[in-house]
Amino acid sequence: MKKLICADDIEKLVKQGENTLCVEPGMIVTPAAKDAAKAAKLTLCEGKTEAECIACKAEAPACTPEGGCDTPAGEGEISSDTIYVALKSMMNKGLLKGIITDDAPAEPYSAETGGGVKLVRGKSVTMDVLDTGTPEAKASFREVVGDDDGAHVGAGFLEIDASRFEWVMEGYEEIDYVIEGTLTVSIDNRTFTAKAGDVFFVPSGAKVVWGSPDKARVFFATYVVE
Repeated sequence: MKKLICADDIEKLVKQGENTLCVEPGMIVTPAAKDAAKAAKLTLCEGKTEAECIACKAEAPACTPEGGCDTPAGEGEISSDTIYVALKSMMNKGLLKGIITDDAPAEPYSAETGGGVKLVRGKSVTMDVLDTGTPEAKASFREVVGDDDGAHVGAGFLEIDASRFEWVMEGYEEIDYVIEGTLTVSIDNRTFTAKAGDVFFVPSGAKVVWGSPDKARVFFATYVVE
């Protein structure tokens, strides 16, 4: 399940004094959000690693709202203050773990690749917190197939633990296969309930409420609708 960045999210970042948004793999920035970012002169740092985005954020004057992070010609070397700010931010985010210690960071899952094929070991997948916008919701996900694999679809795992949260399928449609537990999708005052082995299709543009009365584990596949 991809994380959507909407115009409201841009407005919140601007109010917090942010000048750069790192668009990480798995994020979808809506056209309205891009327009809001451009109007607010907030840089969308796309196609870069999080570490590169942090460095870009520290050197904000050299960035452009259109997403470029190139240093202007003739600017010369990056200042020591900029390097300090970038490294401090990276350390706070845990990005230097495994570099300043002997322990290498654990991979989020085990996979084998070759000839364009990718095999993901499902039992090895570790989950990351899903920002649902609902503080009390307990949900996590992990995308295992995406743009980096040259795929036209995104795919991964979703878990919902006795929670409900609203979601807008803005710009993409989704198919969900329930591996275990119970998954509910509420739309237009109707609730659909799926058990293990059942499949959901949710269209682009739908405003739904995802939920589970127990703990649902789901495999999802998403397709961006142009």
